[in-house]
Amino acid sequence: MTGDRQTEPGPDLGVLAARVLFSVQRELFATLAERGFDDILPRSGAVLAHLRPEGIRASELARLSGQHKQVVGTLVDDLERLGYVERAPDPADRRAKLVRPTERGLLQMETAAAIMRAIEERHAQSLGEETYAAFKKALGQVARAQSAAAKRPG
Repeated sequence: MTGDRQTEPGPDLGVLAARVLFSVQRELFATLAERGFDDILPRSGAVLAHLRPEGIRASELARLSGQHKQVVGTLVDDLERLGYVERAPDPADRRAKLVRPTERGLLQMETAAAIMRAIEERHAQSLGEETYAAFKKALGQVARAQSAAAKRPG
């Protein structure tokens, strides 16, 4: 029955997404460490990936990262202690605080962005620019659809 045999399915979406995430994260943080940022851990990426030069509220960091506010607060505390961020009054609402990158934080953000550009350029060269652009677009659509589906009541 060689003609009827089904091919075994490959890894599911979650497994593939995790492989990409963890591999990119390992490369990013290893390269950051080589470039002098060896005191930050991958878990800090939940904050660092969404940090803005002008600052951002911790509640917004929690929303963007999908982490609980308490987790984000702990990560911000760690990054503040390491000199990457500072808390400052929000000019739009003095009761609120912004998490702003320090000079070291801005340098880390620039370095991480350059590393990520290199990773993406490598994949674009491997797959071809058009295929890679289509892949990213499709992956973004899947991510948005999955996020919306996860928010719907069961």
